Amino acid sequence: MLDINGILGLAALLGGLKHGEQPYNDDSARTYSVMILTAMGISMLVPEFVPQSKWHYYSAFTIGAMIVLYTLFLRMQVGVHSYFFSYSYPRAKAGTAASRLEGEPVLPSVVVLILGVVVIGFLAEIMSGLLSAGIKGTAAPPALAAIVVAAISASPEVMTAMRAALANRMQAVVNIALGASLSTVILTVPVMEAIALYTGQPFIMAMSPVQTVMVAVTLIAAAINLNDGQTNAIEGMTHFVLFATFIMLSALGL
Repeated sequence: MLDINGILGLAALLGGLKHGEQPYNDDSARTYSVMILTAMGISMLVPEFVPQSKWHYYSAFTIGAMIVLYTLFLRMQVGVHSYFFSYSYPRAKAGTAASRLEGEPVLPSVVVLILGVVVIGFLAEIMSGLLSAGIKGTAAPPALAAIVVAAISASPEVMTAMRAALANRMQAVVNIALGASLSTVILTVPVMEAIALYTGQPFIMAMSPVQTVMVAVTLIAAAINLNDGQTNAIEGMTHFVLFATFIMLSALGL
């Protein structure tokens, strides 16, 4: 909800209002979309129909399926199909930045990125506990703490996506929003399922009917909007309205 509807929706809306139609590589959007649909279907929809007595067999299968999917995806992304996830912008707009970055060492950036992820994760855990304790005894829905923490944790991605959209670089927005959504599902599921198998306690990932409908509408809207290689303000608004609907449903405790 946050990545596809929130980040992508707001970025496409703001970028569309400023630049009109914004181009990107539609191969990347289609690849991300089908991967997200497959991963979510396997891990969050199908478990609703798996008998309770056989959950551990399906959990083991899910772990293997997610690993195979992500391994192939990474091989495509950095190998023969790496061009799926890039877009050639005019040199007049991108040449200065490219020349400035050429020759800079990669290792410091990798170290800073890893440290940033660790710090953000640590602070998110602290904030989650504080928010959960703070809303006890109030009428606030339990999902409020999760939404706030997720929004704060994703704030670097949000700011980067907004800057890219306003600079008319929609390919970066697509990679950030859909890539983050895919990683959230396909990397979290194997870890949680492995913990469930280790402890002998099934981890219930099946979604509620309302959540299932919201995910289905989101993926259908994304498949339609991200199929022509260009985004506009109308497409951005549709996703952002879906995000607002999700927030409203969460506030209602649904």
